[in-house]
Parts: sequence; structure tokens; C-alpha cells
Amino acid sequence: MAEPIVVGVDGSTPSLQAADWAGQEAALRDAPLRIVYAALHWSYYVPLVPQPASWGADAEAVARSALDEATIRARAGRPHLSVSAEIVDGAAGEALVAAAEGAQLVVVGNRGRGGFAELLLGSVSRYVTARAPCPVAVVRQSGDGSHGEIAVGVTGRPDQGAVLDFAFREAALRHATLRAVHAWTHPIATGPGDFLPLVYEMDSVGEEEARLLAESVAGRRENFPDVTLTESVMQKHPANALIEASAETDLVIIGAHTGLAARLGGLGATAHAVLHHAHAPVIVVRC
Repeated sequence: MAEPIVVGVDGSTPSLQAADWAGQEAALRDAPLRIVYAALHWSYYVPLVPQPASWGADAEAVARSALDEATIRARAGRPHLSVSAEIVDGAAGEALVAAAEGAQLVVVGNRGRGGFAELLLGSVSRYVTARAPCPVAVVRQSGDGSHGEIAVGVTGRPDQGAVLDFAFREAALRHATLRAVHAWTHPIATGPGDFLPLVYEMDSVGEEEARLLAESVAGRRENFPDVTLTESVMQKHPANALIEASAETDLVIIGAHTGLAARLGGLGATAHAVLHHAHAPVIVVRC
């Protein structure tokens, strides 16, 4: 059996949109869907203090209602989809990261029930994206796949192999065109020991950046001959380029580095901006 897809819900509109999108993805992959509602049994999280075995009937009824509604959304038009729904104990972010162990993808809404409209990415979404052991999809709206195209951000650095592999697999799975987006504002170092010029000619740098993108995707083109690939190179901040691409595609795939910054909850400026402002679902892949 395929590894499951996990989606976290709390009854909010964004989480129900995430459940809908997760149902689409599970059906596409012929994978089971696990819907999780995380709840603390106490009103406040107290570390090192055992939580009660159960909590009020009203709170449990709210959780069950959210799970039932999410299940309906996930199964809509997909009657054969395997769905399980459960309440797990714990703070939402930590519980979802734990639930993601052994999953192929974890899905969250861009913000939950407690989010303010001006906070475009909720605290749970940030926490899960920075710490989950598998790729994380952040869904602002479920979309209908009408563009037939997905985008991937390409840095040109050698540590991005997992991101590109994932993007090509997703394009093949969806029979979608893959748009490889490489944006630059100045020459970048692609490896240790690279020396960058203090003065550079824009046209020659643009040609070099185009060559870098072509080299990054070259081998994968051979491995995925059925995937139509377009290469987009531009002088622009990478976040702006990917946000613009998200308005014309069904999905955006980006990389985020592991290490100390990720453990402290950081994703990098580009990933942070794309997750806040993208018009399509975004999948973050660790690299």
C-alpha cells in the first residue's frame, strides 16, 4: 500500500480547503488519506504534566464535527478513497509533525481557526513546514487543476536534487507541464570557492544563468521524457518570480534548507515570502 497522505484540520475554512485538496492528491496517488484533528486535553499546554485521559463532551463534539466535515470534503467525488479520521492529543504543530512520520506528504491550510486575516500564514503551518519529516503542502485554496502546469523554483545549487526529482515526479503524475523558474538579481556562488565579480555585464550574466538552469534539469529531462518542460529565466527576486508563476499554475514546488535555521523554525526569505503570498498550493521539499 502507498504511504498515506496526512492532513490536519480544525474546522476552519482553510483547513477544509486543505482536506479537499488532500483528497485530490490521495486519489491521484492511490494512497490512503489520514485526517487528523489535534487537541490538548487541557485548556493550556503544560510541559511534563500528564494530560487527562478525556476532556469535555462539547470539545469532543466540536472535534468530531470538524473531522466529519473534512471527511465529506475529502471524499467528494472520490467514493473509493480510503479515509481515516482521528483526534490526536497534543499541540497542533507538534502533533502533525509526529503524524507525518511515515507519510509521503502532510497537508495544512495556510492558517487555522485562530488566525487573523492579516496573518497570511498561521503558526501551525509555519511550525509544520519547518519541521515535518516529509514534504509539506500549504493550501490557500484547493484549485481545480485547470492550468495543467506546475512550477518549481530552481536555484542552480547542487543541493537541490531532491526538489527537482520531486517536481518531475509530480509533473509526470499529473500529466502536467513543468515550468522551471530560475530568477536572479546578481551572480550567485554555486559551490565552495566560487569568486564573484565586483562588476558584471548583465547580458553575459543572463546567459550564464540560463546555462545554469539548463544544466540543473538536463539529466532529469532524460529520466522523464514524457514531461513537457519549459525553462523560465529572469532578472527578478526569486520570491516575486515564483509568486507571479503561482497565479498561472496549479502548484508551486520550492526547496527549504535543513539545519539549525530550520530547527529554529526558519525557512529562508524566499520560501517564507512564497508561502505567505502564493496564489496556488505550495509544496515545500527539504534539501
